[in-house]
Amino acid sequence: MTTQTDIPPAETGGERRSWLREHSELGVCALLLALGVLVLTDALTMDVDIAQRGPVGPKTVPIVVGAGLLVVAALLALDVLRGGRGQAEGGEDIDLSEPADWRTVLLLAGVFLGAAVLIEPLGFPVAGALLFWGAAFALGSRRIDRDPLIAAGLSLVTYTVFNNLLGVPLPGGPLMGVL
Repeated sequence: MTTQTDIPPAETGGERRSWLREHSELGVCALLLALGVLVLTDALTMDVDIAQRGPVGPKTVPIVVGAGLLVVAALLALDVLRGGRGQAEGGEDIDLSEPADWRTVLLLAGVFLGAAVLIEPLGFPVAGALLFWGAAFALGSRRIDRDPLIAAGLSLVTYTVFNNLLGVPLPGGPLMGVL
């Protein structure tokens, strides 16, 4: 008579899952760890004149963010090593059996690269409008009457907020005198 312990466990597909495959979330931990170390290293090596800073200097936020990334990486690694798993994507409206839409990905990449190249000669307002309009087009919007106006408005509002309200200078391009 055979007992339950005498029967070898069934192998799926002829192979057992490897330890790394079962703990694939550790890759996210490694990415968060590397990003946290990069942010902290950059923040701690930042050259800041003590007379130019207020009570909270320019190093404060990057140090807090870098330390937070390290803490999250450690807590996530601990959870994964204790057997925690990410939730399955069953609740999302995504058909995982369908192939990736590489046309959309390549269009978005082209739009981002184009905006990066055009930001210096044309300035942020024009390059940003092209970025917003191109992203909307790549993601499926075909409203030629509405999309350019929304893109121009978003770009001008973004430029104004960063340049005038936050004091972060953005290249204005040919529109520098107008704005």
